Amino acid sequence: MFVDTDKGIERTAYLMLFQEKSAGFKDVYGGVDHVVLRSHRMRPAASQSKTVIIFMHPIGGGEYLPLPMALAKAGHHVIYCQSRYPNNDTALIMEKVALDMGECIRDAKERLGYEKVILGGWSGGGSLALFYQRQAEHATVISTPAGDPPNLQEENLIPADGMMLLAAHVSRALTLTEWMDASILDETNPDIRDPELDLYNPDNPNQPPYSVEFQKRYQAAQIARNRRITAWVKAKLEALRTQGKPNEEFAFTVHGTMAAPVWLDNTIDPNERRPNTCFLGDPKVVNNSPIGLARFTTLRSWLSQWSYDESNANGIDDAASMSLPTLVINNAADDACTPSHAKRLFDAVANDNKEFVEIIGATHYYLGQHEQLRQAEKACTLWLRKQGLTDV
Repeated sequence: MFVDTDKGIERTAYLMLFQEKSAGFKDVYGGVDHVVLRSHRMRPAASQSKTVIIFMHPIGGGEYLPLPMALAKAGHHVIYCQSRYPNNDTALIMEKVALDMGECIRDAKERLGYEKVILGGWSGGGSLALFYQRQAEHATVISTPAGDPPNLQEENLIPADGMMLLAAHVSRALTLTEWMDASILDETNPDIRDPELDLYNPDNPNQPPYSVEFQKRYQAAQIARNRRITAWVKAKLEALRTQGKPNEEFAFTVHGTMAAPVWLDNTIDPNERRPNTCFLGDPKVVNNSPIGLARFTTLRSWLSQWSYDESNANGIDDAASMSLPTLVINNAADDACTPSHAKRLFDAVANDNKEFVEIIGATHYYLGQHEQLRQAEKACTLWLRKQGLTDV
């Protein structure tokens, strides 16, 4: 543990170690059945609070992001907890990330003494927070989609007290599918393409602004491609089990995962984003770069986090099944989670205790956007006070 004080904010870095009950085999570097999570707690120096805002993203890396820091500077206690898959989702299992979030919440309540926990669901952490809360309120998941542990009905996950969905997307599986390159016809040879679905083919007769008919055709091809990969994955897993290799894995590459029409046509899901770009840069370049979503994955990981039909973590379904008061913030210039993500999540929240806020001009990360960041922090603070969920 170390404590670093900067501009009145006390940052404490610490580790959490827990033993996983039912680990069948090692899927992360380190011990077979022990998990180590790295966390940062940020708060005004020496301040006390009964409420903590907990952020977690499936692959972490957000302890220095602008919004968690802004909330701490505003007086809130904030914990950013890493999952067991920091900056690497190649073998990520969403059900195990839910376990990690549960351990962070349990530690915050039992060791640190917080009475109320607010889930700060930023970006991909939004659908994770919804998945966690649904399983904490009334667990439905008894295994991963591959049939492996954990059984979340046996984990006694602690429900949170409030939900903030902040520039969040609907789920990893749905988002990947909406961004997939629909033109790829052969996963083993991505150069084999349907030229009329290739958004980056200059000779493609379908050019922005895309017709409604083309958008429907493209979306159907994206879903079909995801399903083809899923069918191959399930067959490969079954073949391994038939060969007497129930715990063996197989790694593979998914080409073309940043080819959404939304990046090239601002009339689709319109907002203030810049055209022909995305949060990772030039989408044409990112489409086959190493940083694209799901570029490197495994059989079990594909089913758990990327499969359109098999993943248990679906933000829309989960939002409809949890009861928390919910704040949804949409960043009006977001070039990652375009406005339909926020709208779908807001509409899906089944209870009436929900609020929608839009931050004009805000991009996904608020980088260099001090005024928009201040507005987002203020919206969170006012909502927490209105709900009686903070003593700040």
